[in-house]
Amino acid sequence: MFRRPVVQVLRQFVRHESEVASSLVLERSLNSVQLLGRVGQDPVMRQVKGKNPVTIFSLATNEMWRSGENETYQMGDISQKTTWHRISVFRPSLRDVAYQYVKTGSRIYVEGKVDYGEYMDKNNVRRQATTIIADNIIFLSDQMKEKRRLDDPSLAAVWYSVISKSC
Repeated sequence: MFRRPVVQVLRQFVRHESEVASSLVLERSLNSVQLLGRVGQDPVMRQVKGKNPVTIFSLATNEMWRSGENETYQMGDISQKTTWHRISVFRPSLRDVAYQYVKTGSRIYVEGKVDYGEYMDKNNVRRQATTIIADNIIFLSDQMKEKRRLDDPSLAAVWYSVISKSC
């Protein structure tokens, strides 16, 4: 009963590939990354002859879990895995801000896309590199203020309590 009208409606929205127009059909896709972590090193700005400069820095993200025999995982050791990401910033205004304000240990949020590339190293060997091309960076902490806060012993117990409850 409803099958025929549904099929007719779907045909209006679905692009069909034909032999003639196959090269003209554009399909939407998505390459999006969101990272929240800490900067591993101060950024460097590099420029290859004939190309725009790029700001590059590393970002660490952590994954934490509680391991144990208990099904509710209330008891057990807290395990952690750190993953390092190479962040590249090409957009001129964002590149300059990142170079000036991103500092080792800062907590930042990065939106961008994954890029896989190849380059030749010093020994003329082809290498592959994965990088995150940043489209947006949000600064979540000032390293000096955060260091003073974490050095306060009254707050250390609060952070420990929050971490142990979240795992």
